[in-house]
Amino acid sequence: MRGIERLRSVERTTEPLAKALPELPKQQTILVRLVRIAAYGLGDYFGGVFDELGMTEHSYHALCVLVASDKGRASPSELSELVGTSRPNMSKVIVTLEKAGYISRKAGKLDGRRSVVEITKLGEQVVSKATPSVAGPVASAFSGLDDKEQAELDRLLRKAIVSFDEAKFR
Repeated sequence: MRGIERLRSVERTTEPLAKALPELPKQQTILVRLVRIAAYGLGDYFGGVFDELGMTEHSYHALCVLVASDKGRASPSELSELVGTSRPNMSKVIVTLEKAGYISRKAGKLDGRRSVVEITKLGEQVVSKATPSVAGPVASAFSGLDDKEQAELDRLLRKAIVSFDEAKFR
């Protein structure tokens, strides 16, 4: 299903959902649905790019985070947070990257039970080689928005992310 079809589905089902579940706040429920389908749409959009590169978006993103991190290292939990995926999924990503020789895993210096993930020279080469193939799609992902709209979306998403942290269950 394409994004426009997902939007039509939200539009078509909003009123029936509001009538069936009147205790759900309508506008916020729509926002939750829109954010989720936007994330799903990004996954669809980039899926083919990463398929051609023989990796997943999460594995590429993890390598990028490591390249940009202090000394090319991070803990698995840091990678999970920065990549935006669950810890169990990041564990799978780490195993795959380690098997490919793109990263190495070592026991932490202070706590041997915790591991530290470090990018290898091969991992640096792979991410460097893959980045030109990713740069074009990243640049055009929001081409339907002008610079001012992109800045506003950036501001609103940041504000929403902070709101998620500060929100409390009632």
